[in-house]
Amino acid sequence: MSSLSKQELIDRRYLRMAHIWAENSYCIRRKVGALIVKDKMIISDGYNGTPTGFENVCEDAEGNTKPYVLHAEANAITKVAKTNQSSEGATLYITASPCIECAKLIIQAGIRRVVYSEPYRIEDGLNLLRRANIETCLIETDHPPASE
Repeated sequence: MSSLSKQELIDRRYLRMAHIWAENSYCIRRKVGALIVKDKMIISDGYNGTPTGFENVCEDAEGNTKPYVLHAEANAITKVAKTNQSSEGATLYITASPCIECAKLIIQAGIRRVVYSEPYRIEDGLNLLRRANIETCLIETDHPPASE
């Protein structure tokens, strides 16, 4: 019998799926995947990349990320906004903790819980989520960061 709680087993499963989803990203520097789950159903997904209709190139000639590249969680949140689903009370599973800009979107989307497997170097996003009483949960996985 596993020593992990049922919730942690579920969290780990969705994080593995987010890591697999990150493989869809065309970004070279870092591939990030996100899933929004509500009532045991995936209601949206996203990965970092350029807006719809743009070339699938995330970095410029110097290797810097282009300023218009969308983060995985922003893609997932805007994708669910185009449906009749609501992210109110949902859980966001993401391979890297959110930046402050995405944290603002998470708060406004009504997401109540964020589970991530890798801390982002700047913790402003996590600090803002905690200030908004959104549960944050780091679950380190043995899944390597997605890259080519």
